[in-house]
Amino acid sequence: MSVLHPDDHGKSGSTAATEAYALYDEVAEDAAALVIKRYSTSFSLASRLLAEPVRTRVCNIYALVRVADEIVDAPRPEGDHDQQLRLLDSLQAEVHEAMRTGHSANLVVHAFARTARACGIGTDLVDPFFDSMRTDLFRTEHDEASFATYVYGSAEVVGLMCLKAFLLDQPDVNGAYEALAPGARRLGAAFQKVNFLRDLGDDRDNLGRSYVPGLDPEHFDVAMRDRLLDDIDADLAAAAAVIPQLPAGSRRAVAAAHALFAELSRRLRHASPERIRSERIRVPGPAKARVVARAVTVGV
Repeated sequence: MSVLHPDDHGKSGSTAATEAYALYDEVAEDAAALVIKRYSTSFSLASRLLAEPVRTRVCNIYALVRVADEIVDAPRPEGDHDQQLRLLDSLQAEVHEAMRTGHSANLVVHAFARTARACGIGTDLVDPFFDSMRTDLFRTEHDEASFATYVYGSAEVVGLMCLKAFLLDQPDVNGAYEALAPGARRLGAAFQKVNFLRDLGDDRDNLGRSYVPGLDPEHFDVAMRDRLLDDIDADLAAAAAVIPQLPAGSRRAVAAAHALFAELSRRLRHASPERIRSERIRVPGPAKARVVARAVTVGV
């Protein structure tokens, strides 16, 4: 049965259908934007600096990332690991199918698939992400090898997906991607490692996880804090070197996001290990606005 809006009577079938699926696409992207707005104030702030249609594409990517992350980090009270695994497997299968067909009944998946198909994001980036999310259901501690694999899948590939969205309309997409991919990976890694430090206590106490190899939250000290932040700052420096090469429509937003995490790194370095262990370090709203305002000049 056709469910056309009353205003569609009198239109040709093809015109009405085209308008219907265009509306569906728009609603899907609105749903992705709402996910970002409700879950990530920092990302929402930085993403406003992106030019369209890049802003929508990046929101579509991050919305899917957020949904997958919530499956593994916020299970239903009556659920268990098996249920989480089934949900994650189902979501990955939905993404594969939508990337192939261009359509999904899941609005966030539909929005992501539109971006993936437009930007050339393939399963070579999508599947490592889901592999890392799946790891969270079974692994509570990491060695150096598993940590590197986890960071690549959970963060670096997200940076690479966004890079593809940034570069879509550039004349030499492949060449630019190859040149900028290492910086995109380092920026994604820095973001993830900062969050590992910020969530140190919560990850151990509430999720039963310890991501950083050799880090015992109960014996976290200044030397370990500084060693981890030195690694983060090296990632941030490598990423900063390529930001000027990004397209103008993306440069300011990436510079702002970079600056916010650099400020978090600075605040973490000035926080005691005890405070990091017990409190999630944040950048207050007014300071965040100042950091972003300074960073915007990079995109001029």
